[in-house]
Amino acid sequence: MMGGVSLFDPPPRRVAVFRALNLGDLLCTVPAFRALREALPDASISLIGLESARPVVARFGQYLDELILFPGDPAFPEQAVRSAELPDFYRDMAARDFDLALQWHGSGARSNAIVEAMAPRRWGGFVPDIVREQPGRLMAWPDSMPEIRRYLAQLAYMGIPAADDTLEFPLAATDEAEAGAVAQAERMVLHRSVFIHPGARLASRRWPLSRYAEVARALSDDGWRIALTGSKDEQSLASDLQTLIGDVGEPVTNLCGKTSLGALAVLLRRGRLLICNDTGISHVAAAVGAPSVVVASGSDVARWAPTNGRLHTVLHAPMACRPCAHDVCPIGHPCAYGVTTEEVLSHARARLGAEGRCIPQRYAAAANGPVAWHEPITGA
Repeated sequence: MMGGVSLFDPPPRRVAVFRALNLGDLLCTVPAFRALREALPDASISLIGLESARPVVARFGQYLDELILFPGDPAFPEQAVRSAELPDFYRDMAARDFDLALQWHGSGARSNAIVEAMAPRRWGGFVPDIVREQPGRLMAWPDSMPEIRRYLAQLAYMGIPAADDTLEFPLAATDEAEAGAVAQAERMVLHRSVFIHPGARLASRRWPLSRYAEVARALSDDGWRIALTGSKDEQSLASDLQTLIGDVGEPVTNLCGKTSLGALAVLLRRGRLLICNDTGISHVAAAVGAPSVVVASGSDVARWAPTNGRLHTVLHAPMACRPCAHDVCPIGHPCAYGVTTEEVLSHARARLGAEGRCIPQRYAAAANGPVAWHEPITGA
């Protein structure tokens, strides 16, 4: 702690963390949740967030005890505001009498007032500028820092040891089993597979489908097997991409909406490469050590890019209008079109090695064809 009164003395027993954001944003705070749990092994730690956080909270039960759903706020675009629920929400938060609340939802321009309204005994977080800093409690928003490290920096500012920025994504036996079943049903050979994820919550964050299709056709010609991924809400997007790709050497596997998040993480880890937009799946890949090429359209690259450059390549076209909050770009999407098919292909092939070519091998087989889950048989 840098002077002042410590928020962690005495150690709080009931802690709330406000972060009402989606999957990728939430995964970026896992290192901070880990540090918080190490500092407070006996505390009850509640995440105040969105319904989309439920599978993450369930997966990280060693760090989080519960999810409290936030009804929303007009300043935040992640969900429609359920205004009728807000009075009961704030009454419930005050009744819980949290010993400590931490604001992990941006610079605090709006979110600090939300945390204060929860009436915790103590609270801390970020403030928009250094003028409003309070040592050990309110830290000036570190605008140039990667997202993963911001919340670690905040904890360190409050006197909590927090330096390990390693991402993690625990995988259960059920995830492995589901992934194996999906791969078997789809007749995939995973170490010959390149995954393409064309979706993102905002349309302005999506690289053009026509360019994804060009990349897919070229990599298929190189001998790689293409698999499309996405949520159930992105099925039409994946279907359109599959149509644009057309007939290639081996049929494109469309996994969109067919896997849980855990099974998809296993498939990525066992595959060769992910090509995607700057969205939640990029952080899942980073957490399981799956190599990726990320096309960042409109996003703040310094903030959201994976920090491990050995595994991940992030491509973007610098634009004065970045970061962008528009759903549909009003000026023709130059940030997306500024990243060429040739660039993506070049970096994908470099990550795939051997000039990007896949040399087919003989694979373990069953009566109904190749078994995806098995390693290749060496030799003739």
